[in-house]
Amino acid sequence: MLLFCPQCSNMLRVGKVPPGDPTIDLYVGQNRFECITCPYQFVITKRYYERKYLKKKETEDIIGGEGAWDNVDQTDVQCPNDKCRNDKAYWYQLQIRSADEPMTAFYKCTKCEKEWRE
Repeated sequence: MLLFCPQCSNMLRVGKVPPGDPTIDLYVGQNRFECITCPYQFVITKRYYERKYLKKKETEDIIGGEGAWDNVDQTDVQCPNDKCRNDKAYWYQLQIRSADEPMTAFYKCTKCEKEWRE
């Protein structure tokens, strides 16, 4: 958890309330948020927590998705579908392995829309 000072926008740190200040004498020894650069301090009197739920990316968002086949080229390659056997397909290449491995070619038949890769 990371909080920032409302006065100077610097990061707040957690520290103990020191003895000697009569205005906060009730809270001596308790934790507080304190700013290093300005006199801002906030005494923590109850349990303080904050949760943030992050949305995970789907596989479609990274590779593919709705626009994956927009503006791609066509090539002469035979469809692996036994019923189709069309000889035209859309294709694009993507580097999905390390740099010393060859690129992976993704194909989509223009007739039956079967997708495969090589």
